[in-house]
Amino acid sequence: MKRGFWLQREKERLTKEILRRLLDKIPWEAALKDIGVQEGWTHFKKEVLKAQEQAVPVCRKTSRRGRRPAWLNRDLLLDLGNKRRVYNLWKRGQTSHEDYKEGVKLCREKIRRAKAQLELNLATDVKDNKTCFYKFINNKRRIRENLPPLSDAEGNIVTKDEEKDEVLNAYFASVFSSGTSCSLDTQPHDLGDREGKQNESITIKEEEISDLLHGLDVHKSMGPDGLHPRVLKELTDVLAKLLSIIYMSWLTGEVLMDWRVANVTPIYKKGKKEDPGNYRPVSLTSIPGKVMEQVIMSAIINQIMVNQGIRPSQHGFKKGRSCQTNLISFYDKMTL
Repeated sequence: MKRGFWLQREKERLTKEILRRLLDKIPWEAALKDIGVQEGWTHFKKEVLKAQEQAVPVCRKTSRRGRRPAWLNRDLLLDLGNKRRVYNLWKRGQTSHEDYKEGVKLCREKIRRAKAQLELNLATDVKDNKTCFYKFINNKRRIRENLPPLSDAEGNIVTKDEEKDEVLNAYFASVFSSGTSCSLDTQPHDLGDREGKQNESITIKEEEISDLLHGLDVHKSMGPDGLHPRVLKELTDVLAKLLSIIYMSWLTGEVLMDWRVANVTPIYKKGKKEDPGNYRPVSLTSIPGKVMEQVIMSAIINQIMVNQGIRPSQHGFKKGRSCQTNLISFYDKMTL
């Protein structure tokens, strides 16, 4: 094992131990007892961010000119230093020009192989780590396009960033509909309790939260709350129980304020670039909020399946069902 890789693994292990030690010494049960859901979440986020700031090392972001390329490893850096040393010797007449040319040729070949190996690794791991792949692609682009001038509701062209934000925010809010097309008093067909039993109260289990946290993608970006998915995944055994207590807020219908906030990025689709209707909003929301959504979705689907709210002929939006299974079922019924 290379020393650099070992040091990186050792730093990660120490960071995880420090985070766990800082969070374990907090009396969570006493801190979350007899307080509201919003207050409990605020206290939880404050302590996790505080521990994250104390334990996770941060590096200063350098300029693009001073940043080391991803393909430049330690061995190649030593070879480049050796080439520079041979060049200085050649300038002083202490070595031949052929020796210097041989060193230059060797470095060029190693740089070419290092770049090719980096591109191969990025292409191989693109499914598991899309962030590094797209970061490499974006660095290759010579021209970076910013958001162009937009046209507001009156037809005026706005160029300032604050004005563009207002135009996009107004348009995205105008196309959003908070109403529903069906009446709230209308009962779905055949959703009643078929055996006359009372529906059991839905509880959020710690094991379910633990499985969802273990499945987080550590390469995803964190939401506006600042909780990184890697921290949540590495501290699953500590945070699963706490989140299961906070997630019980959905039984009261209360949605935390941090879960209502999102960082929205407009993505250009097609058509005129000055038209705000040609942009699609992509939201970056809270990671714990996304986990909460998965818990609610699983509970709703489980209740519908238990009460047979979805007919067996339904193939869309069901796990293990698709258009292919629908065609196979239809073909079997038609050929029998």
